[in-house]
Amino acid sequence: MSSHGNERIVEEVRTHYGRIAEGEEPGCCGPKVASCCDGVESLGDLSLGCGAPLELLDPKPGETVVDLGSGAGHEALLAARKVGPAGRVIGVDMTPAMIVRARANAVKAGVSNVEFREGRLEALPVETASVDAVTSNCVVNLVPDKARVFREVGRVLRPGGRLVISDIVLDGRLPEPLERDVLAYVGCVAGAMQRGPYFAILEAAGFTAVAVLQDVDYVGAMLAAVPEDAQALFERTGTREEDVRGKVRSVTYRALKA
Repeated sequence: MSSHGNERIVEEVRTHYGRIAEGEEPGCCGPKVASCCDGVESLGDLSLGCGAPLELLDPKPGETVVDLGSGAGHEALLAARKVGPAGRVIGVDMTPAMIVRARANAVKAGVSNVEFREGRLEALPVETASVDAVTSNCVVNLVPDKARVFREVGRVLRPGGRLVISDIVLDGRLPEPLERDVLAYVGCVAGAMQRGPYFAILEAAGFTAVAVLQDVDYVGAMLAAVPEDAQALFERTGTREEDVRGKVRSVTYRALKA
């Protein structure tokens, strides 16, 4: 895809999530949705992800953690409590409205060891070799140039640092109409890469000991949770459940910086 096409997608994603932050759209996966955004909301309706990577990251007291695509701050605030007053959490998001909302949520929660920085994942506003751990919940798949994201993560992590990320990968080709659908892209599906190339670029960025910790049929889970939203996606793109089921995987994985 051309750089112009990539930037168009980035703007679509920014606009979509900005509307969510401002309450103009109810969810992260399409026009009606609360589906791919499930998860326990102990700090309120703040999460827009597809997994629960923070629990598996297991932040330790005193660590510095970066949350990629921090949104309204759900995972970042939970991580801040885990690292304690001697630790620090940095949330990075490219959507100004999300940054505003996240900062307000931090004040409301009384959490002071967290900060939210506006920036792109391909150029993280974080110092080199300054971070112990990185997490992200269903955001890397929204970035067209995933190789740059992984190189940036490698840059900011200290040697031996770790990441635990939840993301969407594909085990097979999606029907063309679904691949082209912008709402499917901002809803985590059409922006996903095939599993093999995805993990190849992660390893090319200098990560080792890659281990998949969870692997779930994303469309199957979506159908079970909110079947009307899944059916709306199929109808809009002219696809069928059997063309997609099993191919779209919600995976949570761990890797170490060499």
